[in-house]
Amino acid sequence: MYAGEHCAGTELMIGPLFVAAGVGAFDLIVGLLFGNALAVLSWMFLTAPIGTRLRLTLYFQLEKICGRNLVTLYNLANGVMFCFLAGAMITVSATALGVWFDFKMPGLNDIFPNSIGWVIAVIVVGAVISVVAAYGYKTVARIANIAAPWMVLVFLAFGLIGLKQFIDADGNQIQNAGDLWTLARTQIWKGGDPLPGQVKFTFWHVIFFSWFCNMAMHIGMSDLSVFRYAKRSWYAIASAAGMYVGHFMAWISASILYAYQLHLNPADTDVLPGPLAFRAAGYVGLLCVIIAGWTTANPTIYRAGLAFQAIRPRSSLFKITLITGGIATFAGLFPAIAMKLLDFVALYGMLLMPMGAVIFVDYWLMKKVNLYPFFAEKSRINFNWAAGLTWFLTLATCLLLVKFAGIQIFFVSLPGWFVAAVLYVILSWAYQKRKAYLMG
Repeated sequence: MYAGEHCAGTELMIGPLFVAAGVGAFDLIVGLLFGNALAVLSWMFLTAPIGTRLRLTLYFQLEKICGRNLVTLYNLANGVMFCFLAGAMITVSATALGVWFDFKMPGLNDIFPNSIGWVIAVIVVGAVISVVAAYGYKTVARIANIAAPWMVLVFLAFGLIGLKQFIDADGNQIQNAGDLWTLARTQIWKGGDPLPGQVKFTFWHVIFFSWFCNMAMHIGMSDLSVFRYAKRSWYAIASAAGMYVGHFMAWISASILYAYQLHLNPADTDVLPGPLAFRAAGYVGLLCVIIAGWTTANPTIYRAGLAFQAIRPRSSLFKITLITGGIATFAGLFPAIAMKLLDFVALYGMLLMPMGAVIFVDYWLMKKVNLYPFFAEKSRINFNWAAGLTWFLTLATCLLLVKFAGIQIFFVSLPGWFVAAVLYVILSWAYQKRKAYLMG
């Protein structure tokens, strides 16, 4: 599932956006090596140990900690963000149909759909993805298991073909690793100024982005719902299949394709996975884009369906997931989400990160400081104000750092996690003591 989910259609968006952000070769390669290692370690030492010990979904565990009403608010926010993320993946798959059926597609800075063909393609792709997701975890995992090995090979082919195109374009002679590195830093990832409307990426941007692009899943604890199926916590090492195949090899391959597009025509700045893949691998590339978007959107819509079902537990997960897929499909109509994917995933991680800190502290620290874990369940309250205030105040702190301290959104979540952990301990101490006093 990790290989299928993270070696996916969105990699054909994120890779090119690195080039658009003016990243240098050393910054990209070394930054991805370190950042993805930190992501794997986050799954292994933060998420999986709790998931395999308690074997609860994220939403049920939060309900025990935070109370029904606060979790309803959290689930709403979580589900909506999952829908937007899945919408970006549907957008990616639709760009492949754009090449196949030759309709007008959106550009790098477009916000709204710009052709009827685009609207029809997004609706068709979204409908198929939603039906598969609605059939549940086993169907989602089966689709990923079938598609992942083939997609990995196609993404590898993208990178190799892109390099060959660069070599052939100017008659470059690649005799050794030094020649290849020279090509990489002078023609592919050249550094310099970003394209208009993009943020300049440095070594630290690459590390923090690759670490935190899945922050909602590991540090934010959303993958508790997945790891409740794992036999041992060390099985989280499987996330490396997603990180180093998807968020290393696939990002690099996709960025090579986009760099070659700019090499051919510097004015052609559109980031469209379909045309990029078609130029490299023909119709096999288009099929890969469609299936890659599919295998990523499937588990994302499944997670969103779980979030919305937690709001209405008696509702059918099948029906809720279909409705969720409809929301994701509507979001996919708007290309701005996919074109600003770097900023969106940073915002998404920041939004859910405080509750991940709450879960971590509640499981590992509360008893050690003589406080009750699962306080909402024990005290039968519907809104744990300690957890709620931790969430709101942490987000406010992060937004203030972005707004007034000039810290970019890619960097605020790390200090934000420690702010949330400290706040939850302090606020829980005050809140639990007050509740004990009122209850006599």
